[in-house]
Amino acid sequence: MTNQRFDKSKLPSRHVTEGPARAPHRSYFYAMGITEEEIHQPWVGVATCWNEAAPCNIALNRQAQIVKHGVKKGGGTPREFTTITVTDGIAMGHEGMRSSLASRDAIADTVELTMRGHCYDALVGLAGCDKSLPGMMMAMVRLNVPSVFIYGGSILPGRYKGEDITVQDMFEAVGQHQSGNMSDAELAIMERVACPSSGACGAQYTANTMACVSEAIGLALMNSSGAPAPYESRDQYGEASGVAVMNLIEKNIRARDIVTLKSLQNAARVVACTGGSTNAALHLPAIAHEAGIDFDLFDVADIMRDTPYFVDLRPGGKYVAKDLYEVGGVPVVMKELAKIGLMHLDCITASGRSMGEELELITGEADGRVIYPAATPLTATGGVVGLRGNLAPDGAIVKVAGIATQHQRFVGPARVFECEEEAFAAVQARTYKEGEVIVIRNEGPAGGPGMREMLSTTAALSGQGMGKKVALITDGRFSGATRGFCVGHVGPEAAHGGPIALIQTGDIITIDAINGELSVNLTDEELASRKAQWKGPRPTEYTSGAIYKFAKLVGSARYGAVSHPGAKGERHVYMDQ
Repeated sequence: MTNQRFDKSKLPSRHVTEGPARAPHRSYFYAMGITEEEIHQPWVGVATCWNEAAPCNIALNRQAQIVKHGVKKGGGTPREFTTITVTDGIAMGHEGMRSSLASRDAIADTVELTMRGHCYDALVGLAGCDKSLPGMMMAMVRLNVPSVFIYGGSILPGRYKGEDITVQDMFEAVGQHQSGNMSDAELAIMERVACPSSGACGAQYTANTMACVSEAIGLALMNSSGAPAPYESRDQYGEASGVAVMNLIEKNIRARDIVTLKSLQNAARVVACTGGSTNAALHLPAIAHEAGIDFDLFDVADIMRDTPYFVDLRPGGKYVAKDLYEVGGVPVVMKELAKIGLMHLDCITASGRSMGEELELITGEADGRVIYPAATPLTATGGVVGLRGNLAPDGAIVKVAGIATQHQRFVGPARVFECEEEAFAAVQARTYKEGEVIVIRNEGPAGGPGMREMLSTTAALSGQGMGKKVALITDGRFSGATRGFCVGHVGPEAAHGGPIALIQTGDIITIDAINGELSVNLTDEELASRKAQWKGPRPTEYTSGAIYKFAKLVGSARYGAVSHPGAKGERHVYMDQ
């Protein structure tokens, strides 16, 4: 009976299941215990980033089994497969971080190749760690298949001395320990209690930021990102997502019907009002690129400039993801945005209903503690600000959530470092001065290579009590867990000859998050003179392999640090082949 809902002659899986010529293919399927009925149903890829690398991914295997129940319940044939992840918390502070951003594209590429190679008709993707969320969403939009995204859930907070703690506290504890303010024994106790369960980092760092994006952009079911990973109540969302993707196949609702300019704007609104990670300004343009939509760092920044910040989440605020879930989660946040006219309600979502229809079903209201009413926000503008000026013609970004307005302008002399290791060593040795602007260059997508996050350096500064006494700018990235006045994504990057390659220690730099400025007190003529004397990009040690390929292909952070031309010139449509 279920097959009557689906016209197999219009689905990609017909190429491997239908007609006498596909008898060899079907023999493989019988070998795996697939029944004749299942062979002739729509085929759904259930992709996870499961691995044993970190707690963010460890629960995905179990959750995938529930998704498969949902697909079967909806009349489909699920086929599970996995892809890689690089977990930033473990890759942080050493050479491993060069693999992080490249892994986002590798995830999208491997999911795409698996789907294409086996002619799956739709995709349910489960992801847990920072880059795996945008990577999975990029694959969905690139393939333009009926798609539902599911976040694996956040970790539970640890408890130490009566307070909730997260992995961010561990990174900052390293600075405290190095400064002599924490004993070996205290550090040893903290590290044993900070991360008590499976799940991704628990505050509004990149994973939870992009999980919020998954709901706001419409690829995930409402509130599916909220429940922490250990909660078996997550099962209801897994099963519902499997059923939902079958509904999308039936209605021929594809990923690019869901991911539009309006839905990208909705996503940026939610990042802004929750004080989300600056990495969203990299990942939203990359997702847009997969759909052929123009939406760059400046578009994200413009939205953030006029969106109030009203959700009090760490690292800028007090609460963690579990707390947000307990007061109604992302749907209540979006309902508040809608009240002040900042949500496009006509966007279609993974349920097949519009965003407006979905929000009408939400009965929760702002609690005034975690989620403030949007009309009376924590601050009038978003937690993330875009900057531009003669030091960043292609823009830069800074997270100001939790930073008082009087501290959102900083003018000081540059102290230039050629890489993160140099800067970290200087911070540990305290060979920097209060009032300086620490400049870390050659860490962009191509120059790093890999656009590393600078959490070890910024956490060490915070641990030394210097987080508000210096500023930091880089063509690399910052972790969603970074605190302090830290400017990332400075473009063009040093490897591409941007102005950040030309500045010298002592040059006076102005960072003004109130007016959106990042400049150096050099004239155009002085910058041109230095450019003429510039000896070119710093040579890289990476001359082979995946990181070499990424560095060669990757474009500007302004457009999402993408590595292929995107959907604009696309001539092959996978679903219609």
